[in-house]
Amino acid sequence: MKKVSTGKLVGCLLTASLAVGVLSFPYNTVSANAEATLKLRLLETTDLHTNIVNYDYYQDKLTDEFGLAKTATLIKAARDEAKNSMLFDNGDLIQGNPLGDYVAKIEPLKDGQTHPVYKAMNLLNYDAGNIGNHEFNFGLEHLQRSLKGSKFPYVNANVYVDDKDKNPDNDKNYFTPYLILDRTFKDEAGKDVKLKVGVIGFVPPQIMNWDKENLQGKVIAKDIVETAKKFVPEMKKKGADLIVAIPHSGIGPVEAGPDLENASYQLTKVDGIDAVLFGHSHSVFPGAGFENIPGVDNEKGLINGKPAVMPGFWGSHLGVIDLTLKKENGKWTVAEATTKAVPIYDKTEKKSLADADQKIVEAVKEDHDHTVAWVRSSVGTTTSPIFSYFALVQDDPSIQIVTNAQKWFVEKNIKGTEYENIPVLSAGAPFKAGGRNGAAYYTNIPAGTIAIKNVSDLYIYPNTLKGVLVNGAQLKDWLERSAGQFNQIDVKKTEEQPLINEAFPTYNFDVIDGVTYQIDVTQPSKFDLEGKVVNPNANRIKNLQYEGKPVKPEDKFIIVTNNYRANNGGKFPGADGTTIVIDSPDENRQIVIDYILSQKEINPAADNNWSFAPVKEKVNVTFTTSPDAKPFAEKMPHLKYLNTLESGFAKFSIDLSKAGSK
Repeated sequence: MKKVSTGKLVGCLLTASLAVGVLSFPYNTVSANAEATLKLRLLETTDLHTNIVNYDYYQDKLTDEFGLAKTATLIKAARDEAKNSMLFDNGDLIQGNPLGDYVAKIEPLKDGQTHPVYKAMNLLNYDAGNIGNHEFNFGLEHLQRSLKGSKFPYVNANVYVDDKDKNPDNDKNYFTPYLILDRTFKDEAGKDVKLKVGVIGFVPPQIMNWDKENLQGKVIAKDIVETAKKFVPEMKKKGADLIVAIPHSGIGPVEAGPDLENASYQLTKVDGIDAVLFGHSHSVFPGAGFENIPGVDNEKGLINGKPAVMPGFWGSHLGVIDLTLKKENGKWTVAEATTKAVPIYDKTEKKSLADADQKIVEAVKEDHDHTVAWVRSSVGTTTSPIFSYFALVQDDPSIQIVTNAQKWFVEKNIKGTEYENIPVLSAGAPFKAGGRNGAAYYTNIPAGTIAIKNVSDLYIYPNTLKGVLVNGAQLKDWLERSAGQFNQIDVKKTEEQPLINEAFPTYNFDVIDGVTYQIDVTQPSKFDLEGKVVNPNANRIKNLQYEGKPVKPEDKFIIVTNNYRANNGGKFPGADGTTIVIDSPDENRQIVIDYILSQKEINPAADNNWSFAPVKEKVNVTFTTSPDAKPFAEKMPHLKYLNTLESGFAKFSIDLSKAGSK
């Protein structure tokens, strides 16, 4: 697709193949007696994660694939096309890359200063914002100080003040639960009409586990859907003509359940909600992966008949819902809608579809320059390259350096304590391993100097270190849960079989160093994607040993991990928040930095403590990774490059009869 000027950009994109047609709602059939017709465009950004400038701080270079500076161009063009529009942000804004870390940890934001995200976003005239789960990563004080710089209001309905002594029901909202925005728009006859737009926001209640240290005793989080059922009728009574829900929550399961992390599907069933602008799961809706969900029209962008949109992450897309509203008998109803997620970059053609808005770039230039200087500072050297191209198919140096550092930190700090003689194991996962984030989303650090930017590339989250006490049975089940990363391979099939379960988040593929084991992918997974046991007799983990001896169910171990995992993130056996014995405030990422500084020179080569159990039968098994992995694969006899796909990923075959060889 040819790059076009700002004024024509969105109009061109909205007629492209990804756009959808007009959606008619039979229950809102328009009569000839309609008092007025109003067209309203709802725009959404989500999961920006401090990616304001189109700059990859880990690769230390400009990028065309993400950044609010690029999305801003789409926003302005989309507004130019519409008489009436509103702009919302869904959250996960102030954390996620070195710029967010710099403002929170290196040169902490002070009272009276404006967070760089708001220096940029205030230029775009947002109507309202929602709170995401990562907003809590740096604590409530930093969050509140940051929010003071926003010139647009915020909503969140399901976080409450923890004040049981004075308020046993804990029904005092911590944030403004909802807003009813009075707006004057132009109807299709050119007349001014007043519309009361209700806006309500939500965050996953799991924040109480994920950020327990920051939130416990201060706030509580309640069920998303039940909260909506509480407040939406109240919003209607107060005169809301239209209600827009902004859940920082993915689509989630079709089945209802308490305290769902991803509850947007269920929200569309709440009477009174007219449109849903959602996020959290870093996906694009309407888009690939949502085709076969009951009640979801992936072509039209409908969930249970309601228009909904999820515009990716890091500013990769702009969410657009165009509503046609009809007023009859004094009441506004949604008559028609179109739903689109408009990209800033064409991954197939590898072309930019939007120029960066230089006003946005200039707004944060000083903060950006300070961040770049910081990430370029050196912490040590590595004797060999550190890359994550094969992190899902063999033991990997990008995980090894993290697990080495975590083990080093804990063993040093438990000397002389009651835990000194308990074996310390260390868990790490491949945070950058392609997947939904694309073929460029891998770590590749050449041999030589390691800078802050490289460590941030290895450990992208501001997690804090935790140690959990488990027994041998829990250790094995922890690994069984991790092994859900792989599809079951049928030894009777001769056709191609993909090895990686793409629906399984790579950050849940824990490698545990300190023990040796094999993974038998011809067995079914014991757990489903949500961590529930579905095949209780499944046995993928083979030959689990500690210091050359089989691990017994009653053996005791300390597994070093992070606050997310230790507090039930990912629902891993033995890590439900009650087994924490080492509760450190130190960030895992800082521990990696300290480890490299102490060693000065490191050899991050993987120790090959895990491998696939060899498959004797001849099977055609493939996986995808970056095309940049090809020269590394040429030195590995069990891997073979096949071709590069339209998605940008490269397909490789893996010989499971040679599993574990290098």
